[in-house]
Amino acid sequence: MNPVIQEITDRIAARSAASRAAYLERIRRDGEAARAKGPARAHLGCANLAHGFAGASAEDKPALRGTAKPGVAIVTSYNDMLSAHQPYETYPPELKRAVRQAGGVAQVAGGVPAMCDGITQGRAGMELSLYSRDVIAMATAIALSHDMFDATLLLGVCDKIVPGLFIGALHFGHLPAIFVPAGPMTSGLPNKVKARTRQLFAEGKVGRDELLDAEAKSYHSPGTCTFYGTANSNQALMEVMGLHLPGSTFVNPHTELRHALTEAAGRRAVEITAHGAAYTPIGELVDEKSIVNACVALLATGGSTNHTLHLVAMAAAAGIVLTWDDLACLSKVVPSLTKIYPNGQADVNHFREAGGMQVLIGDLLDEGLLHGDVMTVAGPGLDRYREAPELVDGELVWAPVAGGSKDRDVLRPVADPFSADGGIHMLEGNLGRAVSKVSAVKPEHLVIEAPAKVFDDQLDLLKAFEAGELDGQDFVAVIRYQGPSANGMPELHKLTPPLAVLLDRGQRVAIVTDGRMSGASGKVPAAIHLSPEAADGGPIALVRDGDVIRLDSAQGTLELLVPAEELARRTPEGRPLSDAQWVGTGRELFATFRRMAGHAEQGAGIFGVSGASRPTTAPGWASPPRRAPRTWRRARRSARGPLDWPGDRSSRRPPVRSRPPLGRRELPWHPSGERLRS
Repeated sequence: MNPVIQEITDRIAARSAASRAAYLERIRRDGEAARAKGPARAHLGCANLAHGFAGASAEDKPALRGTAKPGVAIVTSYNDMLSAHQPYETYPPELKRAVRQAGGVAQVAGGVPAMCDGITQGRAGMELSLYSRDVIAMATAIALSHDMFDATLLLGVCDKIVPGLFIGALHFGHLPAIFVPAGPMTSGLPNKVKARTRQLFAEGKVGRDELLDAEAKSYHSPGTCTFYGTANSNQALMEVMGLHLPGSTFVNPHTELRHALTEAAGRRAVEITAHGAAYTPIGELVDEKSIVNACVALLATGGSTNHTLHLVAMAAAAGIVLTWDDLACLSKVVPSLTKIYPNGQADVNHFREAGGMQVLIGDLLDEGLLHGDVMTVAGPGLDRYREAPELVDGELVWAPVAGGSKDRDVLRPVADPFSADGGIHMLEGNLGRAVSKVSAVKPEHLVIEAPAKVFDDQLDLLKAFEAGELDGQDFVAVIRYQGPSANGMPELHKLTPPLAVLLDRGQRVAIVTDGRMSGASGKVPAAIHLSPEAADGGPIALVRDGDVIRLDSAQGTLELLVPAEELARRTPEGRPLSDAQWVGTGRELFATFRRMAGHAEQGAGIFGVSGASRPTTAPGWASPPRRAPRTWRRARRSARGPLDWPGDRSSRRPPVRSRPPLGRRELPWHPSGERLRS
């Protein structure tokens, strides 16, 4: 193993020792009971079990009534509005048939919501997107709570759906789980043409009909969008973590190979139950090594920045404490090996044709950048994922991929990378800590020092662009009150086309925000996920128009160049919407999420670390309960007393009251008690 990869893995394991041990103790107890007692439904009372098979088909009812065959839950995100999830319409009958052939019985245990960030970009619905991850996790738990099942087949692809299913499944960690992908749509309009059309529309040079025509030619059929955003990053990570069958990630929908892989997943789910010969519970499969493997794959492929949130939350569900420092250190030793849009012009179909996940995984294994000694749903060891599936005389077989990359403009070996480090950098300075995706940014744009233009709403920036108020000047756009506790941390990808126009005109522009940018974010330099956020009193709330900001993505720094004594005199400007204002499109239903959501560095979710002694704390990742929005604090103060709880006094991170004054030059607090640096 690469020594830095091993060191970081060891530190994660040491930091997570208590919570991981408690988590494993729980799921192993459940696993031992499952092995000893037979299929789960056999222990239900007669009335309970009768409810469980009352609606089953005549073919499956005898098996469900009996106690010999293992039961497999299908948890699906199917809907026919979203192209990525439309193929799942036919999966339940296919999977039921395959499970039946393997000696089990399958039922659709439940559905989870699946919203599309592409549809909700720039709209109120986007403010529910990140919260939906935790709703999906809870919906998964509800589906599995009936205690009827011995394994799980998880049908999900996009954005928050896969992380949510993953988190929910880990809370039933004694059950094996297989993710069953749907695959990407075939290639449509080249991404370069689509991006150019968006910029022309932003400039007013083409109309809505031309833009809609270009978008429709890009997103044209069932399947995942073909660019390498969060959805396809999800799929790549599930394969490198061993939760897909080998080579199944980027096979197009409604093909013979896709159907064969789907049926194979159903059969394999039966084989890896506690009653088969290869028991593989997901809680054991997802360990410190597999989490590091996911981080390495994210960095090597220049994947979605959303996973700097999701991976932290996903690891926590398995009792593992992952921090941004871990990702920063890994980024220094993991090279960028792919050029997939928005980091290049190819799409994921071109990536698969170049050798895809099998060549990528094989090369990373050979260079000691991935842990090979891990559990997978295909069996022990990641070497199995060097093999690609194919149909030979109608039979599904796996064979090693011969040679390396077939297109070095898309996929390169570790010995000849596109760049020596990963495509995601961590930034820190007197504004806080942030994430920057550099894989699509030109080297000359990695550093910018320019006056701030401050906006509390992305729509205000778009209006300023349309009015010509941003023309002919360098600036750093500061978009604040976009964090988890302000408005759900929406993606601000709608800002990319207008800012890209200004960049192409020769202006130097960048974004600093406590919100998110999409996995499709491209060439505009950005410091995102800024923590602490403005709604929690972060320094971004002190920034004024004209303040000079220096963003250096190469060196990993983010500085507000204002004297400390001046900052100390300032009070925050702006504020998030109150609960009374944050209404419409169902947002009012999520007011509690705003109060509970963790900091960006903790995954911006409402759950703590599984197995931790306190719900929101674990060694190295302590979190005093967050401050509620100011208006809520006032309303509740008399009923609850002081709301600035001191938090865990054993934590190395100070409680809210003792954070350093905002004007001081030292780096802000952060979740990692240690200062991991390689």
